[in-house]
Amino acid sequence: MSNLAAVTGDLGSVGYGLAAIGPGVGVGIIFGNGTQALARQPEAAGLIRANQILGFAFCEALALIGLVMPFVY
Repeated sequence: MSNLAAVTGDLGSVGYGLAAIGPGVGVGIIFGNGTQALARQPEAAGLIRANQILGFAFCEALALIGLVMPFVY
């Protein structure tokens, strides 16, 4: 019996592809909720925008850590 689908190459790349789903969803949630917050309270735009940028930076840091980890091992 032959293998019809074989995984070749580095499995770290597959792992990073799966790990990038989390930060992608997180960024979408951050900016979606930030847009809703700005629509509800436009007078708090500065505070909301600062929190959005901070949350975005944390999510992207997780994505970058996931990018580096396959090369560590």
